[in-house]
Amino acid sequence: MMTKDYYAILNIPKNASEDDIKKAYRKLALKYHPDKNKAPNAEEKFKDVAEAYEVLSDKKKRSIYDQYGEEGLKEDIPGSGSTFHGGTTFYSFHGDPRATFAQFFGNANPFDELFSFSNDSNVFTFLNQPGASSPLNNPQDPPIEYDLYVALEDILTGCTKTMKINKNVLKPNGQLEKQDKILTITVKPGWKSGTKITFPNEGNQDLNKTPADVTFIIRDKPHSVFKREGIDLLYTAKVSLKDALCGCVLTVPLLGGGKITLNMTEEPITPNRIKRIPGQGLPYPKEPSRRGDLIVNFDIVFPDRITPAMKRKFAEILT
Repeated sequence: MMTKDYYAILNIPKNASEDDIKKAYRKLALKYHPDKNKAPNAEEKFKDVAEAYEVLSDKKKRSIYDQYGEEGLKEDIPGSGSTFHGGTTFYSFHGDPRATFAQFFGNANPFDELFSFSNDSNVFTFLNQPGASSPLNNPQDPPIEYDLYVALEDILTGCTKTMKINKNVLKPNGQLEKQDKILTITVKPGWKSGTKITFPNEGNQDLNKTPADVTFIIRDKPHSVFKREGIDLLYTAKVSLKDALCGCVLTVPLLGGGKITLNMTEEPITPNRIKRIPGQGLPYPKEPSRRGDLIVNFDIVFPDRITPAMKRKFAEILT
């Protein structure tokens, strides 16, 4: 898939100032707005312009984009430091260019004033007048955070999750309407608990107010067999006292299916002993081809009662 050149989309140089970026967005958003431009490609260009503006108008996103391109924003590139709110966070365009338009102009129906002008310079003059709204002046609520519980099997392979949110949407006539929105989250193999995926401005829309960001926080779904410890998996094998002393062969399950056999006949299994199976844990987030280990702990099951004869026998053997 071809990557997007946000500077080319806004027709600005890479050293463009913040004011240049805002002016370019104003001009192109008005030009390609589907309510005024009926060309077949207008809606797609309107969306591209909104996405380009949202990235280049944010200093952190722009810095990452300048160094690593679109891939650096949407994936965890080693060394990119793509962290927006603490922890590991990935950017994804929310997909609603009309929300960006409403946020930028801060006017319930900007067409009445904006499209009545004959040229771009008049538009800019109007927007710089006292009382004209600017996205920099619009307050924004804190991010809306949701926990997203993901099974260890999905952390192993990666998966796609779709989440439905319900929010207020500002219509061109200034009225608010409740709408459902589906957000798609691509969970990468090995993502750790606490990883954040942020959808900018996907909260409730309102007049003269920037919609809050919507953030999903990855959480490990409790597993019936394994526990997670970073990139390693923990498994507890129950063994009888007899097997612990005399040795045994154990069958250990693997995450995602399959089993592995452990030969524990060489020496006694002590309470604190562990067995490490390399490469059977979870993927490294930045190197999915590498995996952590499966660590086997042993739970030695003692008998509920011991007869006097058994005690004497144990005493003789263990003396």
